[in-house]
Parts: sequence; structure tokens; C-alpha cells
Amino acid sequence: MRIRVRTSRTTRRFRALLAATALVVSGGTLAVSAPASASGHPALDSSRFRGVNWADPRDNYADDPVVPSGLSTSDSYATVKAKATAILTGFRTNLGADTVRLPVNPHSVGTGWWNAYSGAVDAATGMGFKVVLGYWEGPSHKDGKVDDVSAWKSMWNTVTAKYGSNRLVYFEPMNEPFGYSASAWADTAAGWLGDHPGVPRDRVFVSGTGYNDNVTSVCADSRLDGTYLSLHHYGFWGTHTYDEWVEDLRSRIGGCAGRTVLDEFGAPMTTGLRYDDAAGTDNFVRYLRADTDTLRSLGMGSVYWPGLRNGDTYSMEALHGSGTSLSLTTNNSSGADRLRHGWSLTSAGGADRPRARG
Repeated sequence: MRIRVRTSRTTRRFRALLAATALVVSGGTLAVSAPASASGHPALDSSRFRGVNWADPRDNYADDPVVPSGLSTSDSYATVKAKATAILTGFRTNLGADTVRLPVNPHSVGTGWWNAYSGAVDAATGMGFKVVLGYWEGPSHKDGKVDDVSAWKSMWNTVTAKYGSNRLVYFEPMNEPFGYSASAWADTAAGWLGDHPGVPRDRVFVSGTGYNDNVTSVCADSRLDGTYLSLHHYGFWGTHTYDEWVEDLRSRIGGCAGRTVLDEFGAPMTTGLRYDDAAGTDNFVRYLRADTDTLRSLGMGSVYWPGLRNGDTYSMEALHGSGTSLSLTTNNSSGADRLRHGWSLTSAGGADRPRARG
């Protein structure tokens, strides 16, 4: 964020900043609360999220526990935490990521696997990563609606009880709610907020309508003020020119870029495509360049799909090793460069190495 200070207003700006910013010491960590917006909710800044999805090989749709690639339901808490630390280190070192999106479902939460799986969340937050926990429905339903409302509510009660006080953990009530009309989905999301009044709104990701493909209606609903919005956008949805892809994405965002995180977007990373080719004629190259340019120009955050998912040609990283001795390598350096470009971690036209961000 660029701050322009006029000499005559320096004192007033400094005093206003002190008045708007609260310093809270929690668990030995100094946390800074965001200034409140005119609506009374914290100011939102989607550029804070530079992330990747860490996914189950089954695409996170499961009628049993979700198990991100590299983990096993036989793993203990300590083993999950050790594996997660290695994988997250790869995300940070190779890409510059500071956010990871992980799946949850009622078959995972409140179980023995949940006790172990929480090691991945704890490893991430212990490393300073932001964690987005999102609910996926099961494949036996796959109708774009919550499978079992009672089980879903119980799951979120358990998740928020465990992580509601952890400022690095964010909650996404449902992934791709395409079975609901726009109004019905807004009602569902507003109901979730009403059921969890203790969860700060700026730690909730409300999905866009349909396949998370448009956020304009949820953005306009005042009941959802103060929340982040999650958007998905994929190149296989159509064949367009670069300019058309830019317009397609912008139309789905509307005027809501400041609170919208593109928490799924991706393209083939194992087929040899060159995403550094500005004159490329491949539709996926045009799409990914358009998306990352748009993210950068709008100052939006994003979470690539997927950072790691075994067997997925879109996977940015490949997993190596066994047991807790795991490491990651990048499948497509030009794709990784575009991801960092969207995060503004590179110079305007360059492919700089990942760098830390304060």
C-alpha cells in the first residue's frame, strides 16, 4: 500500500492512525486490528492473501474424511504437523505463499482424524501462514447445497470453537454453492454469520454465487458487510482473447475488488505451456496472463488451485519423498512467475525470486 503524506497534515494523520489502530497482545504475539470502515466493520484488504490450495487427490469432494495430498488417516498429530511443515515450507520457499486453503467436511471434523488433521492447521499458523478452512459437499450429493444441514452446523461449531480465537484462521462456509439461487445462498451465508456472532466478520469468506463465479450479489447484500468474498475463475469455462478474459473476470468482480479473494484459479502446469509468452495463442496462456495482470492491477489477493494435489495437471508443485521427509518442486517455472506477478512479488515485467512480505 502506498501512503502519500502532505507535510501540513502529518500530525493529524499520525494521530488518526493511533486512534484507529488498537494493539493487542495475545499469546505473546502482537496483533494489529484494522481500522473500522464507515459501516463499523474492519477495513478489508484482499491483497493480504497470497495463497495456494492444498487439496485431497479426490478434488476435496468426499463422503469420508478429506485427506490432502501427502497425508494419511493413519498419521498421528505429530506426523501430520511434520509433513505439513515440510509442504508449507515448499509453498513459501518456491512460491512466496503466505496462505493455504484446506478442506473440511463433517466426516473429518470432530473425529480421530480431526485430532490429527488439526496438526496441518497448527503447523501453518505456527509458521505465520493464514489458513482458509472451506466446506466441500460429498460426491454422493454434488448438488451445490449443504448435504446435511445439522451435521454442517455441528461441524462449524466444532471448527470455530477450536480456531475462532486464532486470528490467522479464516472460515469459508461452503465451496461453490451452485444449488442455491442468489437470494437463497445469501440467506444461508447470513444465517451462518448469525449462528457465529463471535467470529469476526473479516475472518469469513462468503462464496460467490453459482460455482463461486460472481460476487456482485453477495457484495451488495448488507447482511454480509464486513466479510471477504471468494471468487473462482477458470480457463476451461470458455475460449477468449486476452482482453476478453480481462473483461470476463472484471465483470464477475464488479466494484468489489477490495474484499474479493480469487481463491480458485488455475491452468495446466505439467504440459509444457509457456506462460511467459505474451504473444502466445494458447487459450490457457491468455487466460492466466489476463487473470494475473488483473489481480495485480486491482490489488487483489488470490489462492491458486492447486498448490499441491497429486494427479492434477494443474498442480503448481510436485511432492517428493516419503514419511515426514517431504519436499516440493515447481512443475512450471513460468506459471509460478505469473502467480508471483499477480501477487506483486515481482517487478512489473520480471520474474524475481520469491521475497518475504511484511
